[in-house]
Amino acid sequence: MKLKKLLSKIDIVEINGNDDIDITGLSFDSRNASGNTLFFAIAGAKVDGHDFIDSAIENGAKAVVYETLPGNVKHENICYIKVKSSGQALGEIANIFYGEPSKKLKLVGVTGTNGKTTTATLLYRLFKNLGYKAGLLSTIAIYIDNRRIETTHTTPDALTINRILNEMVNDGCDYCFMEVSSHSVVQGRIAGLYFKGGIFSNITHDHLDYHKTFDEYIKAKKGFFDSLGKDAFALVNTDDRNAKVMVQNTKAMVKTYALASPADFMCRILEYSFEGMLLNIDGTDIWVKFVGRFNASNLLSVYAAATLLDAEKNEILTELSKMTPVAGRFESIRLPSGATAIVDYAHTPDALKNVLDTINEVRGNSGKLFTVVGCGGNRDKTKRPEMARIAVENSDTLILTSDNPRFENPETIVDDMKAGLNTAQLSQTLCIVNRKEAIKAALTFATKDDIVLIAGKGHENYQEIEGVKYHFDDKEEVLGS
Repeated sequence: MKLKKLLSKIDIVEINGNDDIDITGLSFDSRNASGNTLFFAIAGAKVDGHDFIDSAIENGAKAVVYETLPGNVKHENICYIKVKSSGQALGEIANIFYGEPSKKLKLVGVTGTNGKTTTATLLYRLFKNLGYKAGLLSTIAIYIDNRRIETTHTTPDALTINRILNEMVNDGCDYCFMEVSSHSVVQGRIAGLYFKGGIFSNITHDHLDYHKTFDEYIKAKKGFFDSLGKDAFALVNTDDRNAKVMVQNTKAMVKTYALASPADFMCRILEYSFEGMLLNIDGTDIWVKFVGRFNASNLLSVYAAATLLDAEKNEILTELSKMTPVAGRFESIRLPSGATAIVDYAHTPDALKNVLDTINEVRGNSGKLFTVVGCGGNRDKTKRPEMARIAVENSDTLILTSDNPRFENPETIVDDMKAGLNTAQLSQTLCIVNRKEAIKAALTFATKDDIVLIAGKGHENYQEIEGVKYHFDDKEEVLGS
């Protein structure tokens, strides 16, 4: 494709060189640059792509998109394109390079602190069950109709997104449902995409290591809705006080859903147990195999989005009644002792509180609750003491342990969590840094009618320690005990 065509829709600050050249590939990694590549110099958290412009050119790049050219770097026969944001330009150009695949699908993005994976995955399953070909871009996996691809990020890079969307189009997919992280909005990973709709679940304390302030975190989420077009829908959860902020500047059609406040789509919980809930959605009673208010809210958002995508009400509800929880999201396992283990991905204060509240509502006064939880290393440290406080206040016994320590000392992370507890709370807290031993201890303590919550990792089947991912699966540990 001609470079000038790729540049036709982006804001260029300055261009030096011939833009009437053929481009056969895009890259933001100099090692992947080859003949006739357009290289994007992007400043990351650890590595600055501007330092590798020479390397990219040596490998065959014929044009460079950059923000600030280091030193006097200039090569003959190379086209230099200066932009305000290389990340934003990558998204917009990748969209054009792959033939604007998001225009050929009904693409729906799901954003929020909690509930993204469940909502996106259930929408994917729903439309598959309704007879459509569909795709999924989520924390757990990428699906191109029935083909599964492993993933490492909530929202992949812009090149991967557009390449995958193009594969979905070529495979005949009608819909794609994707999680939209706050990082992806700020970094331009969704730039240039055409969304049919956006869903907002909630926003609570998370990722402040990256965004620094809660206001900046809200601004990042809001940026997704600001980018929606007038032909899209913006579906927001009005039980969250920030819902109005999300859509105050959007051009999209705004629709609302809620359990506790007036909304376009509403739901009530009529009954619940550890096996499921009886809900009333849009005036119709439905039994589902999910537990908790947060799941009722997720299911309502799925129903509302499917309705806005013109699916038929009774078909939606019928399929929702058949569905089972997403891997690692409030997975309930009955133990030989008569106790119940629950594996959940809850890794933020709000998510942990929601899960604990649900367990305590369902169990009532019977049995004891043992909670096993840790916090990830090299991430937002401010939530560590809060996570511990929430856990101990809502459990009979708390066991603090390791999560994904990454490059931090796991004992230091546990100490950070302990710092949020008073003397009385420490007396009902155990510290077992080895996660395998912590889970084993909790399961040993639990007897008939007791509950063991193992929180933080959910679907993950590894522990990341000093840059290495070792196999570890909370559910496997429970089943093998």
